[in-house]
Amino acid sequence: MWHHVLLWVHSFIAFISISGTKVLAAPALDITQYQWQDQLSETSNNWHRYVRSPKSNTIYPETVVSTTGNVTNANALITGNGPTILTRTAPSDEIPISNLDSWKSAPGLVIDFGQNVAGYLSIKFAGASNSTLGLPGIRLAFSETIQYGFLTNVSDFSRSNNADRGSPEKITPGSDQIAVKHEPYVWTGNHGCEYNGTQVCADGIHGFRYLRLYMDALPKDAPYTSSYGYVAIESISLNYTAYLGTPDTFTGWFESSDDDLNQWWYDGVYTNDLNTDTLDENSTDPRQAASPGILGKLVLLDGAKRDRDPYVGDVAVAGRTLYLSHDVHEAARNVLADLAEHQREDGWIPPASIRNYTLKLLDYPLWWVNSASDLLLYTGDVDFIEKYYHVITLTLDKFYPSITNPENQLIDKDLGFSDYGDYAFLGRNSIVTYFNVLYVLALDNAAAIAKHIGGHNADVIRWTARARNVSEAVNQYRWDSKSGAYWDGTCGFAPCDQHAQDGNSLSIISGVANRSQAEDVLSYLTTHMSRFYGNAFYDNDNIGANYSQRVYAFVSYFEIEARFMTGNADSALDQIRRMYGWMSKNDPGITMWEGIEFNGRPYEDGFTSMAHGWSTGVVPALTNFVLGVIPTGPGFSTWKIKPIPGDVKWAKGVVPTPKGRIKVSWNNSQPGLFIIYVDAPPGTSGEISVPVNNLDSAVYLNTKPVWENSVSKGYHAQKDTEDGYVTVEVQGGEYTLSVGSNE
Repeated sequence: MWHHVLLWVHSFIAFISISGTKVLAAPALDITQYQWQDQLSETSNNWHRYVRSPKSNTIYPETVVSTTGNVTNANALITGNGPTILTRTAPSDEIPISNLDSWKSAPGLVIDFGQNVAGYLSIKFAGASNSTLGLPGIRLAFSETIQYGFLTNVSDFSRSNNADRGSPEKITPGSDQIAVKHEPYVWTGNHGCEYNGTQVCADGIHGFRYLRLYMDALPKDAPYTSSYGYVAIESISLNYTAYLGTPDTFTGWFESSDDDLNQWWYDGVYTNDLNTDTLDENSTDPRQAASPGILGKLVLLDGAKRDRDPYVGDVAVAGRTLYLSHDVHEAARNVLADLAEHQREDGWIPPASIRNYTLKLLDYPLWWVNSASDLLLYTGDVDFIEKYYHVITLTLDKFYPSITNPENQLIDKDLGFSDYGDYAFLGRNSIVTYFNVLYVLALDNAAAIAKHIGGHNADVIRWTARARNVSEAVNQYRWDSKSGAYWDGTCGFAPCDQHAQDGNSLSIISGVANRSQAEDVLSYLTTHMSRFYGNAFYDNDNIGANYSQRVYAFVSYFEIEARFMTGNADSALDQIRRMYGWMSKNDPGITMWEGIEFNGRPYEDGFTSMAHGWSTGVVPALTNFVLGVIPTGPGFSTWKIKPIPGDVKWAKGVVPTPKGRIKVSWNNSQPGLFIIYVDAPPGTSGEISVPVNNLDSAVYLNTKPVWENSVSKGYHAQKDTEDGYVTVEVQGGEYTLSVGSNE
């Protein structure tokens, strides 16, 4: 039956619609032709070509996009053949140049670093001169994209843009300023001001692809800089500070028959790498985010450009991407630990350090619980769980019960928390489906955590029972049988006439929706929310302008996950291809956007982060469902391997675990035949499942039958009549499981 605990940790039973039509026997499949061991050996490095990481921490620009004004030898910045020279002659009448328009004709260049990068710019000046008061001035503007016109005389976003009005942190107008010295020297764009603490200032670290460098001066920087003179530049480079994810750092990888899917997996990893960094007080958000709890530690940021602050909702996706690609799980652990240390007495967990841990979000404490569960499952960090187990109990047994409506057992914002928002800062009221199905997910995950570490049986019973009660209440009060989807928020005394992607997707992952409801929900989302650049997060604009056109890769990941879990692999892959295909084909390319708006534009124009960790769900989606590897016990002590191929013909990869790597390779290229090779580390155990389309097909384990004529022949083989998979139970070791042939 469908109604069961579908844990966020992926200890779930997937339901897959596979045809039971009888097919003709295909020619015998020689399993040796696939050379499994060679494909997965240390010397098989085909996947290296997809890796986007720079080769070193020093990065140089790749091309000059354009120039303005008097610029000589511009391409020398790329070729190194002599200095690039900018010259601007002062008018004889010395009429001041308008700061608003001067950049358009000022000597300048736009240079391209080839892809989004993050770090501190360095410029090697070969000399400068001028005859006016002050040193020749250079201004720098940064942007992740030039496709939409966000790069002007100021950056698409700079750290000072987020500083409060009147704050001493607001030191620039959105561009970095330089007073170029006459003698040769190297300027580095560290945060701060050269004069008097307020003049000729730079914002420090930047996330960007494009740089506009031009000769100009701010009036407020007088008398230290001038818009005129001569400046020679020998070279420009970037000190890349984010995680350097070169091929040798990968502990997990993925490859398949679909080249686009392969590239997007590694693009997602690179996006996450850009957001894996060590913070200091001037490289995080200026709005009281520089907490001792995160400074000097490796953390997962939300965005490389902004806000550069760790948010736990982002960790819910970015954490999985991290665990599946690199052995630096402390970047997620440090975020979770810091937020746990700032839990309020009433059990509420802050979403981030911003505003000194006071940003009011209602969903992020639940994401903290779910992310803690992921940390346990993917890394086996029992010490963390035991240290912060009390945080889980205080959140689930004090905070959320305090805002539970006794009449219907549902979380109700109007019980003292109406001013609290969510991941998208939406103004939803009273009872919201999203909060409640996420609550069910957190309760079930917490129960699983308690069971895994032992000694908390009462918690297991209590949280599991409450999860079922909330599930029943959601179905009683939030299901819209006419539409075949769950209502979103509450308007007055009735549900609002709108349906949201978040609550509906998570209703499936959490197990709130039964099989029939799940199919109805996914059909509704396809019919009403499908856009050429992804699936929108609302079906209409009642709650906000263009919300029916807005796509968040963050919440779309959970819809994609729900589609795979219900056997809708084709629609899951279609959604991946539309959304990630759009981002990859539009500037800046490679990295993944925070949000997409009407007609596929960045949803908040230049303010939009175009390299956002919460948008990297393509990584866990492909590893967990296409490759098919999912943890079901702490640190992959137990696991489930169940590929859901869709139109993918083969896939192979490695998944890191504390006990060693799980290696998987499967092939589905011949009709009616399926073969999978698994090498799991000793001391672990799990299930391997293969799709059996033909009811008469036999299943072989290491060439010996384990399922034949609908009868188990060993390894506790059993067939799920709903999804058409045959599953065997095994201990760690090497196995070849084949359908339709034992040769």
